[in-house]
Amino acid sequence: MTGPHLPPLRTREELFDQIVATTADYLRDTWPDELAQVTFRVAVLPPKVDGERGLDRWQVDAAARRVTLYRLPIERLARLHRNDDEHRRMMIEGCVYRAVGELIGRDPWDLAPDRFRHF
Repeated sequence: MTGPHLPPLRTREELFDQIVATTADYLRDTWPDELAQVTFRVAVLPPKVDGERGLDRWQVDAAARRVTLYRLPIERLARLHRNDDEHRRMMIEGCVYRAVGELIGRDPWDLAPDRFRHF
């Protein structure tokens, strides 16, 4: 329940979806040719667990031009040194960057080289 002077309540799922969407939009703007037809999806869990690799955090399907991020493994298996909103956001963004890097064959740090050089 919220009121006129309270912010609307947001679930972890909605926040996760928003972070993935804004990060994907940023990367699409930065790499328009490479990501023109790529779709981003969020799923709760991967369809199967590989006993050797454990739980996947994301899946890249290059043929279908699709990136699927798995919310629970990303959220639950993170080892954050500081468990706050900012670090959780950076961790989710990092997963999007790594998945996109895997899709287009680039190092995740090369996807936005000037984004963090504002000092």
